[in-house]
Amino acid sequence: MKKQHAFTAIIEHEGDGYTALCPELDIASQGDSVEGARKNLIEAIELFFETASEAEIQERLHDEVFITRLEVVIG
Repeated sequence: MKKQHAFTAIIEHEGDGYTALCPELDIASQGDSVEGARKNLIEAIELFFETASEAEIQERLHDEVFITRLEVVIG
């Protein structure tokens, strides 16, 4: 039986496209649009779970990821 799990996706504009990162697994992908990068990241994560051993999954999986904005004084 397949289970659904929620992961974080950080997507940013880079050059002519977009990069997408899943920090819980340290998996990245890219696409021509935000939606393309998002779909490609989902595919990369699914492929990882299809091919990785249980030991590799446990080694790479971060249970807690905190995303926040920082104010930094520059100059």
